[in-house]
Amino acid sequence: MTLAQLRYLIAIADSGLNITLAAERVHATQPGLSKQLRQLEDELGFQLFVRKGKSLDAVTHAGEQVIERARIILAEAANIRSIAANLRNEARGELRIATTHTQARFALPAAIAALNARYPQVSVHLEPTRDADVLARLEAGQVDLAIISSAGAAPSSGISLPAYHWQRVIVTPSGHALAARARPPSLTDLAALPLVSYDSSLRPDSSLRRAFAAVGLEPQIAMTAGDADLIKTYVRAGMGVGILAEMAVHDGDADLDALPADHLFAPCTTWVVLRRDSVLREYTLAFIELFAPHLRRREVARVMAGDPAGATWTHVPQWRHQRESSRALVA
Repeated sequence: MTLAQLRYLIAIADSGLNITLAAERVHATQPGLSKQLRQLEDELGFQLFVRKGKSLDAVTHAGEQVIERARIILAEAANIRSIAANLRNEARGELRIATTHTQARFALPAAIAALNARYPQVSVHLEPTRDADVLARLEAGQVDLAIISSAGAAPSSGISLPAYHWQRVIVTPSGHALAARARPPSLTDLAALPLVSYDSSLRPDSSLRRAFAAVGLEPQIAMTAGDADLIKTYVRAGMGVGILAEMAVHDGDADLDALPADHLFAPCTTWVVLRRDSVLREYTLAFIELFAPHLRRREVARVMAGDPAGATWTHVPQWRHQRESSRALVA
């Protein structure tokens, strides 16, 4: 049994049992990957997958147990490599980040650019995806950290570090009747209009739906998208009124009116989420501090080492103030 065989096994499991896709992900040939899988099964003495013709149809019960242990082994092997690289003061490597499209587009560019200036030999692999898939990629060991938002408690998996708080805004085409009113919009006003918002708004437990339900209203979700720029595009096209994160509205949106919604929806928090079993590279700690300066690397390192008292993040900034820090990084 080799680490390469275990890596191939995990790639197959994470590729929906698609051998071709798995081979692409691990930069192997399909015949070579299939051969390694057969050799691993021969050594173990049982099948890891149920076959249907030449395709893999399902994971066997034994395969599920092996895959679970293989993830742990590969994670620990990666930790050993991280320890060695840190001890050598090695300033090269990869940083893999799973996040949402909104964070990738509007919140992360300044920190990633600053990291590149400080660690030019570190390649960053950004993987924007749906809210529901971000933590799954972290838990599967496919990324080094996740950046995700919630309107309530911190994510239950991993170690969550609070990066900043933010609010939602209501976005309309310039001159829309909602923006022309003298009073702030109410949930009753919004319930009477078609809305365009994030994919997560479709979930029954979404904070947007909960806000309407708390006053006995049902939102009219006309359209959803995972990308804030798409939401704004369809607001411009007349599909409805947009509800999106405040960081997604910028100076280039002069044809849109952004109305505060602090009085309507609970504030959200963006979290940096790390696996509990991971050893962080020095450049990963640097990135976290660049993204959220109050998350100082020494304190993060102490928390990762199992010392919860190491965290002193009593003041988590608002995005409106964090944005100025981001602009300073670019400057």
